[in-house]
Amino acid sequence: MQSVPRPIALGVNVQSVSPTELYEVIVGASSQDVSQIQSSSQRLKQLLDMFGAFDALQEIAARKTTPLVIRQQAMIQLKNTVTQHWRSRKLLSDEHRLRIRQRCLLFLDEEDDTIAKCNQIIVAKLARSDFPGQWPNLLDDLVNVIDGNLQKRYISLLEDPCDTLRLRRSLSLLNKILKEFASIKLPNGIKAMGLIVGQLRLLLYGYYSKMSATFAAQHISPQNISSQSLHDNILLSHLVYKCLIKMAVWLWNKLGKLSGEELEHNLAWVEELFKNSAMQVKALSALRKGIVMSLMNNELPRNEQTRLTVSVMTRHLRTFGKFFRRLQQLSSERFISLSLSGDIVMYYWSQIVDSTEYPQNMIADSDEALYPVRFLVQGLVLFKDNLSKWTPTSRSGVPNKNNLSQQFVESAVRLLVTRFMPLNTADLEGWMADPEEWVNLEDKDNDQWEYEIRACSERVLMQLCNQFSDIVVPLLAASFVQIAPQPSRDLDSVVQKEALYCAIGRCAIRLKNAIQLETWLQTTFIAEVHETDSNYPIIKRRIAWLIGKWVADSCISPNNPKIWEILVHLLQDRGPGTDAVVRLTAASSLRECVDSLSFDANGFAPFLATAIPQLIQIMAEAETLESKRKVDESLNTVIQQSGTLVLPFISVITEPIPQLWVSAEGDFLFKASLLDTVTKLVEAVKEHSSSLGPLVVPLLRESLSPGSIAQLDGDALNLWIGALRNTVTVASSDGSPCLRDVFPEAINLLATNLDLLGSITLIIESYFLLDAVHILKSSAVEIFRAYLSAFNNKIIELNAKDLLQSLSLLIQLAPSELWGEPLHVSGLFPHLLKTLIAGEGDTLFLTEHIYLFSRIIMSDRGMFLQLISASSAVLGQAESVIIDLLMDQWWGKFDNMSEPRHRKLTAMGIAVLVSTARVEVLARISGEIFNLWLDVFGELKEAEDQAALRQESDSEPPSPTNLHRFWELDKPPSSYFRETEGTPEYSRRQAVYDRDPIRVTQLVPFVGSQIREAEANCGPANFKSYLDHADPTVLKQIQDALARGQ
Repeated sequence: MQSVPRPIALGVNVQSVSPTELYEVIVGASSQDVSQIQSSSQRLKQLLDMFGAFDALQEIAARKTTPLVIRQQAMIQLKNTVTQHWRSRKLLSDEHRLRIRQRCLLFLDEEDDTIAKCNQIIVAKLARSDFPGQWPNLLDDLVNVIDGNLQKRYISLLEDPCDTLRLRRSLSLLNKILKEFASIKLPNGIKAMGLIVGQLRLLLYGYYSKMSATFAAQHISPQNISSQSLHDNILLSHLVYKCLIKMAVWLWNKLGKLSGEELEHNLAWVEELFKNSAMQVKALSALRKGIVMSLMNNELPRNEQTRLTVSVMTRHLRTFGKFFRRLQQLSSERFISLSLSGDIVMYYWSQIVDSTEYPQNMIADSDEALYPVRFLVQGLVLFKDNLSKWTPTSRSGVPNKNNLSQQFVESAVRLLVTRFMPLNTADLEGWMADPEEWVNLEDKDNDQWEYEIRACSERVLMQLCNQFSDIVVPLLAASFVQIAPQPSRDLDSVVQKEALYCAIGRCAIRLKNAIQLETWLQTTFIAEVHETDSNYPIIKRRIAWLIGKWVADSCISPNNPKIWEILVHLLQDRGPGTDAVVRLTAASSLRECVDSLSFDANGFAPFLATAIPQLIQIMAEAETLESKRKVDESLNTVIQQSGTLVLPFISVITEPIPQLWVSAEGDFLFKASLLDTVTKLVEAVKEHSSSLGPLVVPLLRESLSPGSIAQLDGDALNLWIGALRNTVTVASSDGSPCLRDVFPEAINLLATNLDLLGSITLIIESYFLLDAVHILKSSAVEIFRAYLSAFNNKIIELNAKDLLQSLSLLIQLAPSELWGEPLHVSGLFPHLLKTLIAGEGDTLFLTEHIYLFSRIIMSDRGMFLQLISASSAVLGQAESVIIDLLMDQWWGKFDNMSEPRHRKLTAMGIAVLVSTARVEVLARISGEIFNLWLDVFGELKEAEDQAALRQESDSEPPSPTNLHRFWELDKPPSSYFRETEGTPEYSRRQAVYDRDPIRVTQLVPFVGSQIREAEANCGPANFKSYLDHADPTVLKQIQDALARGQ
């Protein structure tokens, strides 16, 4: 049954592309004229949104008569766009898709690599979407091309460059398709990959068996080593093998989900491929080694074709290692159970051992080296991850079938430490050529260890130490005790000692009880860091690193004065026998030691006078901004951990910052680090930071400028928050820049920057606590309008509660004459009132409105009624209606108030509202309001009972001057303090909390006084008429409570 072509999407106005114009635009985009490129690129974006553009692009790319640069541009544009819009009915018809799929296989004889690789990406992505449904013949067509050309090459023995090209392209394309499908996790993709594997695995396995025989040792001679044919045979075999291992790895990863015959069948195939690969890699390695040796000895012709042949042979050899490594990564248990797995890992280890018999330059990161680094690293990684399977017993206590002898382990340790871990000539040349870059690369070895032989060797040693600690620990400890005290005068002995120190650092956790490093600090290390020998920077740098490593791993206390003596000496030493690498490493190690949990700032205090200026000097001397940033991180840690002990050095720290900031230019990472420096400083010196306004204010302004805010906003706001929380004033007595100067920026950010609203709210609260009266006198309307702008945005739910709480705080801090009228003029109060009486939205958000209104009423009931009256006109509703709706919400949200302090606040607020004798309020006193009060009175009654019990147990009456609040926490919730513990702001918040009316005022007498005031305001008879509607029982409970509370 034929599928009905899908029509163009209805309702879409589609314009068809002009192939002629598209071609001309592609020509323009490929020109050398910048203006033409820009204009053509803009038009090209428009054309690519037109119907038929992708089909036309591919047609341009497929036309062999078109100039190559035009074809490349068309193919690149197609690759970048078609896969994202493949299902679009606006841009493609089913006929377009069919033509594009058919045309894809025309590129199998494409000579240009760029076009061919783009086509591979396109086919793989489209196949992911269309195979097998809309593109069922893809694999069959591809296999027909491969099979036909292989038959011609290997059966008919006809070698044609065009056929070879088609084979290369088709095998590379198949490899790309397999890679794409192997990554799919969804069921349909997994099913499709299963079909592909079922169709191809035996076929490709047969191909490789025949093809790999063509470059066996017996078929290579001096006569054909330089032939194109041999190179092509290896390359084509390599491409087939890459396809094979992708299928094998996919099956291997799937084996854990299979069972029965399916599991047995698939496992057997993977095992067979692994077994043959294990034998093949040995033969290929020996063959390659023989060829390279012959080339070195000039026994074979050395030319470009020979180089290419050796290169492709090396790449093929590495592919075997990738296969073995991937199997091991996916299931180490299954890998170790493979019959030849131990044998192949040991073979790789034997190659590592053999490489030490040759000069160091025979090991290089080159395809033409006798021992390519990446080949040896593959062996090291395989060996490392198999070590846990070669211990005498497994973790479960079951004996392992194979285990390594003590002699083998000791030999392996010696080989790693003496041959692969020492710095080599290339390392030392890099050190001398660019010290800062060398240090930065060394710091990244944690990410690169699977690719670099020295870093990888260190990890293998660590694993040996972990798995065979009873052998490795005594060996390393004995070697250290023997070698460390010996003076090292020549370069070879220096790099050997450096490697041993590295081993001691890498295995610190295992060695901490075997080596008393404190003793060595006082003797050997202190002597070595004062050496002036020109080779000793190598050892000094490693000593600094070693100390930092042992402290970071909690193997030695950071509070040993010798640690600080050594590291500070290395920081400041600029005489012979040291260099920038040593100083930069010492700075990093200092950070590790200071950042320790057991760090004692007082013990480090005597060294601050040297350490801080030296870190600043090293930062200034560093040539790269990355190095400056790392040193600054060390300085920041010292400041943070030392606290007020850095007070004498404030000017030393701050004076260089402006120049460093200017020199950083567009390096925002370094600028962020400098902002962190100032933040750490103000947090360390606390109230003494008030004088730092002239530094803080310009930094804030520049960081929040349009050109910087996107990169520095977070760090700048952290500084702003830290400065406000730790200062005691925002004003300046001498006219110098002060934190009050940047409050307008805070208002602007509150109104406009929703991404930063959480931090801005904290900043605004800090300003309120420090400067509420001045803020309201100078910019009350502006601040409330900023709040209104924030509330008007619909995406502020996360911060809305905090915004309302900050307004409640402001009401507590300033008199009503400063905030009353501005609340109305700004439109904020009408907005808040409208939000509450509408009763829509998050319940907790609405209850915060009630808390805020309670604060306003308790502060000035008259002002509250004025605000209600003024809002009546704005909202277009009568005052009586507004108050009635307000009462609905007040009662309706009461049950959602969980904290007793909030319930008491609400009860006090409604009591003050009752005292106004508004008819709308008094109409509810006999019902909702009495019930609300009784609920809170009940909580207080329980508190009184607890007080009586405490009095009986203590036999001492409670102090009449102290209000016991058993109904609340001993301390306010942590959220109230906003993580300000340890700062001056904490005391400011505590003071506000301590004088809060809900804490210092007894509720029952307060309610009684408000009732009496209401009675006086409306007259006793009138007031009694409202009470007459109350339930007698409820009324008596109220009267009894008020009588007890008198």
